[in-house]
Amino acid sequence: MSVRFRNAGGKVTLAILGLIFSCCSMAKEYPERPVNLVVPYNAGAAVDTVGRILAQALAENLEVPVVVENKAGFTGNIGAQYVARSKADGYTLLMAALSSYSLSSKLLGEKAVGYNLQKDFEPVAVVGKLPVSLIANKDVPANNVSELIAYLHKNPAKIAFGSSGPGSLEHAVGELFKLRAKVDILHVPYRGAAPAMTDLLSNQIQLLFATTPITLANVPSGKIKVLGIAGDSKIPQLANVETLAHQGLSGVEATSLFGILVPKNTPDNIVEKLNNGLQKALADPEVIKKFSQQGVTATLGDRAQATDMVEAEITKWNQIINDTDLKISN
Repeated sequence: MSVRFRNAGGKVTLAILGLIFSCCSMAKEYPERPVNLVVPYNAGAAVDTVGRILAQALAENLEVPVVVENKAGFTGNIGAQYVARSKADGYTLLMAALSSYSLSSKLLGEKAVGYNLQKDFEPVAVVGKLPVSLIANKDVPANNVSELIAYLHKNPAKIAFGSSGPGSLEHAVGELFKLRAKVDILHVPYRGAAPAMTDLLSNQIQLLFATTPITLANVPSGKIKVLGIAGDSKIPQLANVETLAHQGLSGVEATSLFGILVPKNTPDNIVEKLNNGLQKALADPEVIKKFSQQGVTATLGDRAQATDMVEAEITKWNQIINDTDLKISN
């Protein structure tokens, strides 16, 4: 009797163990369902363009859909707030304009932007960089930076420049331009680069500081002219346009960094898998080609390098703001 009982008990134990192992083998590794990539700007913005290219490539590497979700507003800070407050499970990613976020946090303050870039997010990867262009409506009587500065000196407070929003990288570059060139121009903030470009094309504003994708998309219209590049090198697609520094205006260098962030405390294995998937995507010749067509340079690096680059960007802009006493007026 006792022998039969022990045998029965052993069979039950084996059955339970088998069920456990069966369940474990059936459980899928991350990701089990579609991943959301939050783009904190309107469709058509540089961040959106880069995000959509990455989403397609990342989906192939993760083997689940990566859905782009635009949550625009407050110079990208609405989308950042949303992701910062999301569950740290790897299913909500932020397509971050790291340079703008570094600026917003310093210029507007943590309370205003609603998050702390270093405490609320975990960097997954820095995925690309691109310069900011100085663009003018075709009717502005200047074909280079020197001619523009001379014209602005003769017309103080009569010319307006647009940006993608207060506290954005483009806004800061415009303020640096005012400071270095010693000119008085008005700032008109927009909810993204696309509406700002619309007003530039119709001459509602005369100048615009914008990143490369929207610049290249509108050059063929013949309604704008690119006067200079606020970066350390020229743009291949605009071979005749020199950098601002080459034209004699130094101290207005700015490169926009793009990265993927997740909420703080996202498990390391998930962050690592996302980084690996992104590195594969960024090494894909087709992705590199699409980036290049937009004037974006792809960047490769592990999580530690991503963290170092984010920290360096924050330090750089803090230093610029402190050294120049840069202010955001509206």
